[in-house]
Amino acid sequence: MKNVLEYLEHSASLHPEKIAAEDQEKSCSYRELLSNARQIGSFLSDFEPPGSPVVVFMDKNVEALTAFMGIVYAGCFYVLINPGQPAARLRQILKVLNPGSAVTLGNTKALLEDAGFSGNLFDYHEAVKSEIKEESLNLIRKLSLDIDPLYCNFTSGSTGVPKGVLVSHRSVIDFMEYFPSMFGITGEDIIGNQAPFDFDVSVKDIYSTLKTGATMVIIPKKLFSIPTELLDYLCERKVTTLIWAVSALCLITQLKGFTYKVPSRVNKVLFSGEAMPVKHLTTWQEHLPDARYVNLYGPTEITCNCTCYPVDRKFEAHETLPIGKAFPNEKVFLLDQDDKLVTEKGQVGEICVSGTALALGYYNNLEQTKRAFVQNPLNTRYLETIYRTGDLAFYQEHGELCFAGRKDFQIKHMGHRIELEEIEAILNSYPLIERACCVFDEEKSRITAFYVGAMEGKEISIRMRESLPVYMIPSAFCPLRELPVTANGKLDRKKLLEMGKGKQP
Repeated sequence: MKNVLEYLEHSASLHPEKIAAEDQEKSCSYRELLSNARQIGSFLSDFEPPGSPVVVFMDKNVEALTAFMGIVYAGCFYVLINPGQPAARLRQILKVLNPGSAVTLGNTKALLEDAGFSGNLFDYHEAVKSEIKEESLNLIRKLSLDIDPLYCNFTSGSTGVPKGVLVSHRSVIDFMEYFPSMFGITGEDIIGNQAPFDFDVSVKDIYSTLKTGATMVIIPKKLFSIPTELLDYLCERKVTTLIWAVSALCLITQLKGFTYKVPSRVNKVLFSGEAMPVKHLTTWQEHLPDARYVNLYGPTEITCNCTCYPVDRKFEAHETLPIGKAFPNEKVFLLDQDDKLVTEKGQVGEICVSGTALALGYYNNLEQTKRAFVQNPLNTRYLETIYRTGDLAFYQEHGELCFAGRKDFQIKHMGHRIELEEIEAILNSYPLIERACCVFDEEKSRITAFYVGAMEGKEISIRMRESLPVYMIPSAFCPLRELPVTANGKLDRKKLLEMGKGKQP
């Protein structure tokens, strides 16, 4: 197997009339998805050579998924850009990508043109009317390689310019050949898509669906601010599988959603993106005791995830939830500050990953690619590229990895090296604290804790002295109705830092 379209084609041959994907307004069968994608691919093949980026400038919906598959039929790779992006970021992405074509939907063309896009602007509804060109599509497939790029997702860059993580067919196939079967995802499942299509969590939704012949229900973004409507939607659409960001799961528990309704058909809850607060996981376990829970870890650069921990018990609030062990065909190991292998229990090291699942690098940015994708310093005998994640971890007594924060969340305060996640773990263990996040203002050398909960700052400060040294206790405590999250569903630490700069201790 060398092309992800084989997943779609196989499922369409087995059950052509089954619903492949549906959003709030429409749905498409596997037969329709296949046919429409081939029409779009035929259309684009007249304008773009294989290996080119094609922008999909629309919200997540059935049309966006169809456009993805059409772009792949043309031998190109897709890049979803949400029309809600700030104009400045849109311009940055387009400058890095320099795409020749974009597929749009509705009245979004003007936004792209205002951002400086000067390539071909194609309306989805026009492209999907094209005649299928069997000869062209067959030739494109014949000449394709499994290492050809499939998609590009843009993440924040340390230089202030977004980085485009480029992922190949082979990397997705390598991951998906194991992922669904490991967690019991089958053609009987209805997968509730939470993640935006420009976030790699959605890759698991899309390709688990296409590989197994399942149905993907695309959940509107707006419902994630209205828990009652979100729970109604899950129940009405009979969703069985959630592959969600931690913040999305916490939204339901934080706002006491289960007192309104429990989505009883959900039997698999897979979460990733950041550390899952144990109390929120426990609430899910109490209301859906028969569901399977899995903690997934992995940055975008290694194609979705590289470790997993099937949760087999309830954890106490003070315990650390492991990120587990490596997926099949991936090597995950720790290096210390001297690039020596870490094997001792409890010793912290940087998570490094080797294997087919590694991304192709950062698009149009060889310099940053060379800094992150490097030769394994433990291997001097042959070429072995690894990705240095910048994440820290340690081994617990049973050999599972436990996340220990980011290198760049490690701060030096009052002469001490501090992991902000350690402070957050203490705050999140308090029964009256729903969710907490800490930021560090280097200019003022001040830690600020933002939280959702029913405790006063002074009360929290006094209690934290029971667990932490004085130098680790935040100078300011700021209660919020909810913690801000990024478009990808992660805590927006940058926004909290800006808010923290305006707070007085």
